[in-house]
Amino acid sequence: MGLLKTAARATVASSVHGRVQRRQQQKWAAQDTASLAQQPVQVHHVVQAPPAPPAPPAPAAGDEMQQKIELLRQLGELRDSGIIDEAEFAVKKAQILS
Repeated sequence: MGLLKTAARATVASSVHGRVQRRQQQKWAAQDTASLAQQPVQVHHVVQAPPAPPAPPAPAAGDEMQQKIELLRQLGELRDSGIIDEAEFAVKKAQILS
């Protein structure tokens, strides 16, 4: 009979321990909820402007000259193919070089 009494006591002790532990957890959860309810809620609204598009790089003197040379080359090809005449070529050439 001693073994059955020991097993019964262990079962009761385990059951009581489980109930006490559950009550403590519920109590602590209620305390946490109450303390959170008492704290003021801080809301931070962050509004960010979209980033500005990058500015086009300023053409260097060499780059600007390369662009003019390319335009003159294309203009010469148009003149050579007969799309524009000498007078139009001269006017556009003066605009590019000025």
